[in-house]
Amino acid sequence: MKLRVAMLSVHTCPLAALGGKETGGMNVYVRETARALGRMGVQVDVFTRSQDPGIRRIVPLGEGARVIHLPAGPQRPYPKEIVHRHLPEFVEGIEAFRESEDLAYDLIHAHYWLSGVAGLALRERWETPVVQMFHTLGRLKNTVARAPDELEPELRIREETRIVGAVDRIVAANVVERAHLVWYYGAVAERIAVIPCGVDTELFQPMGGATAKDLLGLPPAPMLLYVGRLQPIKGLETLLEAMVHLPDEARLLIVGGDQDEPENGHGEYLRGRVTALGLGERVRFLGAQPQERLRLFYAAASVTVMPSYYESFGMVALEAMACGSPVVASRVGGLTTTVRDGVTGYLVPEGDAGALAARLAGILADSRLRERLGREATRWAAEHRWPCVAERVCGLYAELRPAASQHLDHARCTQR
Repeated sequence: MKLRVAMLSVHTCPLAALGGKETGGMNVYVRETARALGRMGVQVDVFTRSQDPGIRRIVPLGEGARVIHLPAGPQRPYPKEIVHRHLPEFVEGIEAFRESEDLAYDLIHAHYWLSGVAGLALRERWETPVVQMFHTLGRLKNTVARAPDELEPELRIREETRIVGAVDRIVAANVVERAHLVWYYGAVAERIAVIPCGVDTELFQPMGGATAKDLLGLPPAPMLLYVGRLQPIKGLETLLEAMVHLPDEARLLIVGGDQDEPENGHGEYLRGRVTALGLGERVRFLGAQPQERLRLFYAAASVTVMPSYYESFGMVALEAMACGSPVVASRVGGLTTTVRDGVTGYLVPEGDAGALAARLAGILADSRLRERLGREATRWAAEHRWPCVAERVCGLYAELRPAASQHLDHARCTQR
């Protein structure tokens, strides 16, 4: 009998286009893990809150996997704290769907704290184990908040603490996150499985930088790349300050930003900083890009830069490395394990524009160094393919449901 998993991604749909406030690495993780598990023979239903009544209720995600959109409050985007109030409706919707299809779920796999709240409510009904992955942690985000409006609410901290103490297993993306869970939330280390995030190495592959620039219509000048949201926690202001100290021919492309960003948001502030620093001719804001096109930007970049103040893992770094781009990142959180310092790129102190500029200048000036870092980056990324992630997730499932071990025979991870 096939294992059936209820995967919860309450506040954001894995099918949503990247570039909004609530879309990013977690969307990719849920989508690709569900697909990879489905190819192994696991039946995966991903439940998410409907934010558009015009979207089909059930959407196939791949072999053995599908997304089910359920109403929980108004079917439109609204703040996560309000989503919490509608979780009982979401749980009732899952139960009604289960009964209508005469299903029984062997496991609940919850993503983010809101899903953990729903997962625990379902466990009371089904007596089914809950696996939890947080993706980010409220207490950690609060330690690096730059302004009062960046602080996570006490509701989130309280619920995360409750979830940590109640779920059957927790997935941490790296040993740093595991340590944070133990230190900040009192988690039991033995109940935490460390399973790194993945990357689609069939999509993100190396390509000659000149070829990629030609396809994008970019000039041959040295190019730095930033990919991500335009939020203070991402540290883009530090990168802009570092640009002042780099050669005039160096260019910075900023890919990403919230599609629903307010006109007076942080993105507008950053554009003002570009002007104030005299970088108007050297910095371009390109907005969100589809992943198929994003690959070209990674390949065209001399360096991909992640100047964040907090990252639980750093999926952008892994995508860049899969394309052969060296990564220079802040020495924070999961980036300390995702980027191999001196091997696939470099780590620098967060918020230190001088140290960041020095590392970037060294890479831009040394083509042999760029080539060496790029080769090692590609090798490192190949060890993080999604089939390998799914195999380890299924192995964790087998600790709770021994029947899951049958699916490991169909794993498609061949370590390189």
